[in-house]
Amino acid sequence: MKIGISSYSLNQALQSGEMDILDVIQWASDNGADHLEIVPIGFSMDDKLIDYIRDKADKVGIEISHYLVGANFIQNSEVGVEAEVKRVKEQVDIAHKLGVKMMRHDVASRPLEETSIIQFEHDLPTLVKACREIADYATQFGIITSVENHGYYVQASDRIQRLVHEVNRANFKTTVDIGNFLCVDENPVSAVQKNIPYASMIHFKDFYLRPASENPGDGFFRTTAGNYLRGSIFGQGDIDVREIIRIIKNSNYDGYISLEFEGMEECKLGTKVGLENMKRLLAELV
Repeated sequence: MKIGISSYSLNQALQSGEMDILDVIQWASDNGADHLEIVPIGFSMDDKLIDYIRDKADKVGIEISHYLVGANFIQNSEVGVEAEVKRVKEQVDIAHKLGVKMMRHDVASRPLEETSIIQFEHDLPTLVKACREIADYATQFGIITSVENHGYYVQASDRIQRLVHEVNRANFKTTVDIGNFLCVDENPVSAVQKNIPYASMIHFKDFYLRPASENPGDGFFRTTAGNYLRGSIFGQGDIDVREIIRIIKNSNYDGYISLEFEGMEECKLGTKVGLENMKRLLAELV
């Protein structure tokens, strides 16, 4: 397995202007990451920047592994869906220019009150059609597309599996974020156990979890059931990351693992400590 980070882990520094994406690449290499995921938040991708990213990665000896973008195929019209599919295909072109073989795109977002399983089943044919079209387009480049358990609506492990099975493309899988299952109040250990066979990429993340009856104040956000979550440094939160690592190591997964830090701590510190914990636990646990 190759251990690295998501550029999103340093989003604080990107948003403040302290770092740009080329600084992030240098930082990742300097701090022992094998690879880096590119998440274009805080900067815009164009051909010039793509060349700079590839040149910088080659210079410092780090692999660009994955390209991640947002998307929402829930639109007001068929024309709107087609336009969104076209936009995501253009992002596939960017992934190809970056030289990556994996790309995650989101698939749907709805207000929380519209995220029932009944609504999901109603929307599923639209999501399947869009994901198939994009996966088929990506095939020419040898790119695996994926859906992440992300955004409340398509986040629970069963909904992810349902979508992957219905799309039924060898190059459409899931980016398994071990922490995001908590956003829909699903046990991360059992959810990872269920979805690891479908993984093209794994995100390591940790959270502090508090019950709905114990409002911990600023910095926390709510789950679908009203519990409280706050990002933590990996290995210091409430997720049973050790058991999840055992599940991953005992599976057939042998791909990339990325740290995604979302805590309140200074981002370089949080990412550095989290990456060190990832490496140590992956080496120690069997």
